[in-house]
Amino acid sequence: MIAEDLGSIDDAELIRRSQRDPEAFAGLFDRHAPAMRRYVARRLGPSLADDVVSDTFLTAFRRRGRYDSGHPDARPWLYGIAARLISRHRRVEIRFYRALVRTGVDEIAEPYAERVDDRVAAEQAGLAAALAGLSAGDREVLLMVAWADMTYEDVARALGIPLGTVRSRLHRARARTRLALGGSNPVTTREESLDG
Repeated sequence: MIAEDLGSIDDAELIRRSQRDPEAFAGLFDRHAPAMRRYVARRLGPSLADDVVSDTFLTAFRRRGRYDSGHPDARPWLYGIAARLISRHRRVEIRFYRALVRTGVDEIAEPYAERVDDRVAAEQAGLAAALAGLSAGDREVLLMVAWADMTYEDVARALGIPLGTVRSRLHRARARTRLALGGSNPVTTREESLDG
């Protein structure tokens, strides 16, 4: 397959092509693995990210014959697989957040630490504590929306749950997170909070 073709075809077509030419599946990996790795690393730390992403794409490759080609974007399918693999590491995820609370150092964001002020570092530790306190289902929905930039519909598809469940879990997770942060919104910038 010519590399220029990749930009003009959707994920469903890549998966269909991979039925005839297994190497076409590499296009799906190239398209989604970097963002997925960042997402998994934020959840479990960098040491497990490569393994989980590799296992996600291996599982997807093996199940590609069952992919619903009516969905041109495979991200929800891939993140659904990743969510099940991440769930095997819940204890690691909670320990990761608790370590962030103790140290205040997010090893994923650390290369950018020079640009992070003390207020943001304190909020980051508070956010980690809030995330550690959420139920697994609430945390999964919140992080897919916040870190994977998925729509509610995509999250519902990824997790195989009704859209209403996504909305209620997200509402509950946001409320608990906001409460844990003392009522502040972790997405609001310093300037916005001073204006408001």
